[in-house]
Amino acid sequence: MAAASGAEVTLYDAMRSVGRKFLVAGKSGLNLTNGEDFDSFPGRYSGTDLPGELWERILKNFDNEALRQWASRLGIETFVASSGKVFPVAVNGTIKAAPLLRRWVEHLRELGVSFQTNHQWVGINPGCHLIFHHGGETVTRQHDAVILALGGASWPETGSTAAWVDILDLEEIGIIPLTSANCGWEVDWPEALLDEAEGLPLKNMELRAGDTSRRGELVITRYGLEGGPIYHLGPALRAQSTPELIVDFKPDLTVEELTKRLGPVARNFVREARRRWKLDPAVGALLKHLPDRGPWKSAEQLAREVKHCRIPLTQPRPIAEAISSAGGIRWSELDDQLMLKKIPGVFAAGEMLDWDAPTGGYLMQACFATGTYAGESALDWLRQKPTAI
Repeated sequence: MAAASGAEVTLYDAMRSVGRKFLVAGKSGLNLTNGEDFDSFPGRYSGTDLPGELWERILKNFDNEALRQWASRLGIETFVASSGKVFPVAVNGTIKAAPLLRRWVEHLRELGVSFQTNHQWVGINPGCHLIFHHGGETVTRQHDAVILALGGASWPETGSTAAWVDILDLEEIGIIPLTSANCGWEVDWPEALLDEAEGLPLKNMELRAGDTSRRGELVITRYGLEGGPIYHLGPALRAQSTPELIVDFKPDLTVEELTKRLGPVARNFVREARRRWKLDPAVGALLKHLPDRGPWKSAEQLAREVKHCRIPLTQPRPIAEAISSAGGIRWSELDDQLMLKKIPGVFAAGEMLDWDAPTGGYLMQACFATGTYAGESALDWLRQKPTAI
């Protein structure tokens, strides 16, 4: 945005090449955004004191349609999948991030953007003097405006190590601690349960955390639970002092209907329930081995457990494994242009800011939208300095 409007732009990256996290995002198919109507789009996001009006303005300024048009201008057409996710059209049968990244970088070079790799940002002095480690030396570069887009703390091998937290802390910038988001959660499973059910799916169920619910499928792992529904419930789980899932393994049947289907069974309740209720093998293992459950004395007792199974969680998986991270720069530290109030001329965008979103294209969309907004804001700020551009 800045370069296209005539600004002289230098992009610094700590890694040997740019866009490494973008490439990781495309490993299983590059989910650029989501095709749902914009009216419901802002509601997908959460964060501590997330400013609703400003956030909606940022998203609307570069919405999902604008992102698709941007990709199209680079020669990458997109399509909306049945799930609502937006992907690039497959090339040779696969959906990859590399073609888009390659054309993106080529376009930036055409605009005159200078790429400075192997530059690890370590500090800032007044007047937008940036300090880097580069080639075994400490170097300083001065600019008229700075946009920080350093990511969160997930996938640190791509460069998003969150080292910026300590740098901004020295500048007394308030930061909500970074934590795992869109990740699995750990459960203290009994060994007997793992022996029987590790790696097995839990299908067609409804999960609830507090007032938030989600249908879908999870997988039992050695450390806990993995799958899309628990990713979506992350904000609600993190809000609980003692996180737990409430699972309904038969959301389309009532306790009464389940009890009737089991009939006059007087023993071997779990075995009979697996057959008559068509329970997944993993559900049967949970009913047998979860602590403080059973022994089952009636069909109704087991039916109530199947409809309201409490699974206590210990903690989210480590942040390095997470798809994304929650937390970041407090909104109170930013003005309405995404400029840090305490460091004039320095703007922030992307996962550095304190917002959270589920998978499905919302993460990428917010990064593009905040980046666009910060780029335009930096330009507006520079225009107040006649000699800057």
